[in-house]
Amino acid sequence: MKDFTQLQQPTGRIIHTKGQDYLFFGGTAYLGLLVNPKYLDLYMEGIRTYGLNNGTSRNNNIQLDIFDIAEKTAAKRFGFEDAMMISSGYLAAQLAVKSLSSFGELLYAPNCHPALWLDKNPDVNGNHELWLKEIVLKINSSDQDSFVIVSNALDNLTPSHYDFKELLAIDSHKKIVLLLDDSHGIGIVRENQVSADVSIFEQTHIEVVVLASMAKGLGIDAGIILSSNKYMRQMRKSPFFTGASPASPAGLHAFTYGEKVYLDQFEKLQHNIQLFSSLIGNRVKHIDHFPVFTSEDPKLYQQLEQNGFLISSFPYPLETDPPLNRIVLSSLHVSDDLKKLAEVIND
Repeated sequence: MKDFTQLQQPTGRIIHTKGQDYLFFGGTAYLGLLVNPKYLDLYMEGIRTYGLNNGTSRNNNIQLDIFDIAEKTAAKRFGFEDAMMISSGYLAAQLAVKSLSSFGELLYAPNCHPALWLDKNPDVNGNHELWLKEIVLKINSSDQDSFVIVSNALDNLTPSHYDFKELLAIDSHKKIVLLLDDSHGIGIVRENQVSADVSIFEQTHIEVVVLASMAKGLGIDAGIILSSNKYMRQMRKSPFFTGASPASPAGLHAFTYGEKVYLDQFEKLQHNIQLFSSLIGNRVKHIDHFPVFTSEDPKLYQQLEQNGFLISSFPYPLETDPPLNRIVLSSLHVSDDLKKLAEVIND
């Protein structure tokens, strides 16, 4: 296998190395914002306005306006009362879990990302749908009243959508927080929305908190938490928020004023997903509106590389796990790219 680990370029549509060009179908920059000229202009505008970074605490008496502006923008765009932005998705996950752990017992879904672990691996395996049924029975039969259900919003590896409506069967006198990690789905599966349908929990006893890395689809190095004002007030007291340097203000500037760029890229991505799905059929596994296509064929990576395509293929999440072949579409791809890739796979 050739070595592609010392690149000196963005991981955009084309990877150029050792005199050869490859079409790149990997990574997590689903909307292609990392090299989008209009988005880069907004980022540079943010740098000129605010500098490269802001090395002060968010509770400092000297504050930049962009933090409040970006958080209000995010809350409105994604349909929550409040939002918090910090320096990374990992930090957002740790902040949310630690803050909510005092609310009630943490109940982990299968395959939660390690960033969501409180102290150690919760070691929960099995089918997500069956797990939800078991959790409802566990909560309803418990003497305890308060629980925090922790889950990914979707499975980006297999991939598959998660449906959380089973939780509506939890007794109404129970106090429930559903904490969802939507790092791979926010703004990707549905326009300006989180990927899971959380509207079903409105006016119920189940409150939803969503966290995500913004470094994937949304194109900036930051983490975000979305929730009601009640939980956000609690999380803003966390040392993860008050003691850590914030996200780059230039990135938040690009997010705040780049919605038109986002909408254009979202439309392109969904077009690419629909086109490739129609070309590839059932040759690889995929789900509607999500740009990841997976295969367990051990020869796929080499076959594609020999034909000028690079996909993600590496053991995940542990080095001891078997390689996972993931074909990742982005808004950067054009129709001919998809047709050529499908032709090789279908051959």
